[in-house]
Amino acid sequence: MALIDLKNLAHSYLSKPTAETDYALQKMDHVWEDGNAYALLGPSGCGKTTLLNIISGLLQPSEGQVLFDGKDVTGLLPQERNIAQVFQFPVIYDTMSVYDNLAFPLRNRKLPEADIKERVKEVADMLELNDVLHKRAANLSADAKQKISLGRGLVRSDVAAILFDEPLTVIDPHLKLLLRRKLKQIHARFKLTMVYVTHDQLEALTFADQVVVMNQGQVMQIGTPQELFENPQHTFVGYFIGSPGMNFLPCRMENGIAHIGDQEILVGNGTERLTGSFKLGIRPDFLKLHSQAVQGAIPVTVKAVEDLGNCTIVTVALAAQTLKVKLSEEEDIPAESGFLEFQRQWIRIYSDEKLVGNGVKQQARLEPAK
Repeated sequence: MALIDLKNLAHSYLSKPTAETDYALQKMDHVWEDGNAYALLGPSGCGKTTLLNIISGLLQPSEGQVLFDGKDVTGLLPQERNIAQVFQFPVIYDTMSVYDNLAFPLRNRKLPEADIKERVKEVADMLELNDVLHKRAANLSADAKQKISLGRGLVRSDVAAILFDEPLTVIDPHLKLLLRRKLKQIHARFKLTMVYVTHDQLEALTFADQVVVMNQGQVMQIGTPQELFENPQHTFVGYFIGSPGMNFLPCRMENGIAHIGDQEILVGNGTERLTGSFKLGIRPDFLKLHSQAVQGAIPVTVKAVEDLGNCTIVTVALAAQTLKVKLSEEEDIPAESGFLEFQRQWIRIYSDEKLVGNGVKQQARLEPAK
């Protein structure tokens, strides 16, 4: 497996880019640790597949370098990088049996047939392909064919990395859940370096050790699922991660208090020196809605109620703003108006769309220290 180092990497599909908007990938410097599972997550067109293709060698970057374990592989072809890649649609040999499809990458490397047999059996067990091992791939369902394609990527134990480009798109939803779990188990067992492209946050958050959130060619944040949920470093990450996404309220900060219209929300937690216009962010999960007035809660109007079965999403109006509140099925919902409680430890403050404090370089305007 390999440590992947992206140094001053950027890419434009134009021959002479002149502005940031000309770049499909904005300049980045990142080190991806050996043996970790990474997910590239973001909306369509954000640069996920471009970045994956640069790592695999299918695309040469306009600028910068790609290093595997300190070796510059930027100019090497995919077959020279010792990687395996699994694509969105199955890439298999229809005329071969399932066994021969799985064995093909190993036979290309002249492995002894006994070793091939052992490795193919191991992968077939993991992906539950034993019942069809000796059937022709052409006669199998699309789900089974994609499992073979996954197996061809996993069968080699000597690869620097395994790259997945939305490999579960064509898979039946129930099987998709099972395969996600399988990939997680395989990673835990073999500690392969895996990079997985997806636009599905559930896939990313359940599969990866580290999620790389991208938007408009930029890496917005790299972190564990917990870090992305609890401390989004950019408003895009807060909104994109979570269902529903983070609430953001324009506010005026003064003496550790956020002023929203005529209402005041005590923030504290090191924000006492912030003065001026900011955004207050809080997840729907960290709001409490009461029928009766409680200390520190703010009066709100209930605008809509959506029952999702395992939870209820309530839309409330605060001043001229609306927020989503996530309640359990057991919690009472006020009929028309209620009182909204902000859990202070989960309030985040943003300036220029970037998180202020919490270990992130402050972007805010600060009063001079007295």
